[in-house]
Amino acid sequence: MRILFRGARIVDPATGRDGLGDLLLAEGRIAEAGTADRVIEARGLVLAPGLVDLSVRLREPGGEYRATLQSELEAAAAGGVTSLACPPDTDPPLDEPGLVEMLRRRAQALAGANVLPLGALTVGLAGERLTEMAELAAAGCVAFSQAERPLADTQLLWRALEYAGTFGYAVWLRPEDPWLARGAVAHDGAVAARLGLPGVPAFAETIALAAILELVRATRTRVHLCRLSTAAAVDMVRAARREGLPISCDVTVQHLHLCDEDIGDFDSHLRLVPPVRSRADHDALGRGLAAGTIDALCSDHAPVDEDAKQVPFGEAEPGASAVELLLPLALAWGEAQGLSLAQTLSRVTTGPARVLGLAAGRIAAGAPADLVLFDPQARLRVAAERLRSQGKNTPFLGAELPGRVHLTLVGGRIVYETA
Repeated sequence: MRILFRGARIVDPATGRDGLGDLLLAEGRIAEAGTADRVIEARGLVLAPGLVDLSVRLREPGGEYRATLQSELEAAAAGGVTSLACPPDTDPPLDEPGLVEMLRRRAQALAGANVLPLGALTVGLAGERLTEMAELAAAGCVAFSQAERPLADTQLLWRALEYAGTFGYAVWLRPEDPWLARGAVAHDGAVAARLGLPGVPAFAETIALAAILELVRATRTRVHLCRLSTAAAVDMVRAARREGLPISCDVTVQHLHLCDEDIGDFDSHLRLVPPVRSRADHDALGRGLAAGTIDALCSDHAPVDEDAKQVPFGEAEPGASAVELLLPLALAWGEAQGLSLAQTLSRVTTGPARVLGLAAGRIAAGAPADLVLFDPQARLRVAAERLRSQGKNTPFLGAELPGRVHLTLVGGRIVYETA
């Protein structure tokens, strides 16, 4: 179908374009001219590249009691997300080509967002033997990760980076010392001490990050640092960038909007990994993302069944459902930072697209027609019954946020449209 958007506010983060105009889609791509089968009146609405999310747990295979591939792809579409990376910590983990191919086939059949699997770095994510990365890459894996499973053997990590670097694969790592974080459920600070919760010190992140950066210096392998949470880690990344190390990094929407002060009433929806940190860390993460030290903003979407959250804070399963809230939370953050709409959207489009090596996040003739049409002024009240994700576990229930998605297209195909 050839679709013409008429009178939209077209925002292209790749070029900084922000102005009124018409846009034609044909054959799944953005076209320069021609006739249309359908005209969409878009006055008062923003037309932008679809969002690219670097961390969305789809819960298949193995976690269907928490969520299904269909429910989470519908949630992504409702949130304007057109490409997403899914971590390998499924059950079983994505450590065999057949599993990766099965996931991709299922996702393609559901015709939603582009699903980009991360392959397991070690067999079973057990941290003992490297996977056959070349076979997993051939099956469709875009990078390799341990997800939340620790890899304490630094010699094995060194070998993994050497192997990945030889073939040009990227390795995604969340820096955290597993021994310093063992048994902890909150940020190690005054709030955790007052509440009697075991805390993860900030240096659990920086000690692990220092080891990773040394290995990157030795191997020059591309490493993406997932879900930074501390001010000190942002400083270390900034210094490593000046040194020219091939690294990138992201932060979650939860860590941009919340800090450890928010867990004072033991709300288990704030049981996250890594934990929300101090106010100073929270502020530094926002500044780092605004300045470009942090490349991307992600949802770190992790649907959890209600039974796993309706327990004491320390016993709750970590994770938040956030893929539908990535756009409104990004808009709220950008507004608070005083950024332009194009600058804000770049953190959820061009930034993560660069991390993944995708030709996405831009509006140009011939580019894939992965787009979102939304009203930046409409307020969205977050309610469990309105979330399409099977997981209703979000700390933002009841919040009013800017930005309501009207239409999402993937490859020129409408995958979500409001009535």
